[in-house]
Amino acid sequence: MTRRLVLLTEIISPYRIPLFNALARHESIDLHVIFLAETDPNLRQWQVYKEEIKFSYEVLPSWRRRLGRYNVLLNRGLGRALAAASPEVILCGGYSYIASWQALLWARSRSIPFLLWSESNRQDLRRGHALVEFLKAEFVHRCDGFVVPGRSAREYLRAQKIKETSIFTAPNAVDNDFFGSAAAIVRWEACARRRELGLPDHYFLFVGRLVPEKGVFELLSAYAKLDEALRQQVGLVVVGDGASRRRLEEQSASITPGRVRFSGFAQRERLAEYYALAQVLILPTYTDTWGLVVNEAMACGLSVILSRAAGCAADLVKEHWNGLLIPPKDVAALTEAMTSLANHPELCVTMGANAVQYISHYSPAEWATGIARAVEITAGARA
Repeated sequence: MTRRLVLLTEIISPYRIPLFNALARHESIDLHVIFLAETDPNLRQWQVYKEEIKFSYEVLPSWRRRLGRYNVLLNRGLGRALAAASPEVILCGGYSYIASWQALLWARSRSIPFLLWSESNRQDLRRGHALVEFLKAEFVHRCDGFVVPGRSAREYLRAQKIKETSIFTAPNAVDNDFFGSAAAIVRWEACARRRELGLPDHYFLFVGRLVPEKGVFELLSAYAKLDEALRQQVGLVVVGDGASRRRLEEQSASITPGRVRFSGFAQRERLAEYYALAQVLILPTYTDTWGLVVNEAMACGLSVILSRAAGCAADLVKEHWNGLLIPPKDVAALTEAMTSLANHPELCVTMGANAVQYISHYSPAEWATGIARAVEITAGARA
């Protein structure tokens, strides 16, 4: 049986397009996606790959402002869009926008099953405002079911007293084939690409927004604490942009010997180059609900040093097999992990091969299968 699914999500994210395409191809799903905005120019520099979209979608008229730490997004026409789409099930990617509440109330008034795509986890070191946490709990307990990317998000919902039978897993994924193929091409011409990008022969890699909560200052401190001989051999490449970039560049200028390169923001096509030529991806975050850069790096054959606070840590990294896990904000532990892998390049190669094998199970097709199962069981329970 084919179910009409409306997916409500914030923006057209390039890493989500392959997932939605896979869901649209699923034999049991008739998909329509409603985006609340095309992009968020204040936070994202992504190119919007509309030519790759193979699913039915629309973008609602919107008004956006930043108020302190909060992102306010208002929309017009959601009720009309939902009525026109005639969903049998609604899947909502979050709870923090007014449109999410509107969709929830719209669904409940019409007895339409409402699923929350929930990525919150208990390891995240952010602390929400009491009112925000209260509203979040109110939203969660009005949903009919939940889709989570992995173990940490599932444990979070269990702690919220959500029944196990209402939680479904759709593993977070990226386009593994794209990143793996692109990385293989780059490695065939590694020397030329290194010269073009001005990269060290060997380097640790960070990819993400340059803000304190990503652990970038701890990363720079850990690199500075490596033995001088090791810093002479291995550099640190930082790919991304953000409010902390100038402070990080100023701090890195005092690290000698050693080489720290800030490469700026990179679109998807260039990311594979940095992954392919690196030895290890490091994500010392203490806020990520998942951390899709880990998926990307593993698809490119990289070993990983990852903070336990990342939502993907419990699912993607098997210690000493494809990477190492560290406590968030622990510079000493990060320094030790960097030293260990830098001194054993052959282990990095083995871990990278293991990473490619393991991440193949986290694919857009697997994500789509998880969503389809959640839709079918939730809709069937209402029949």
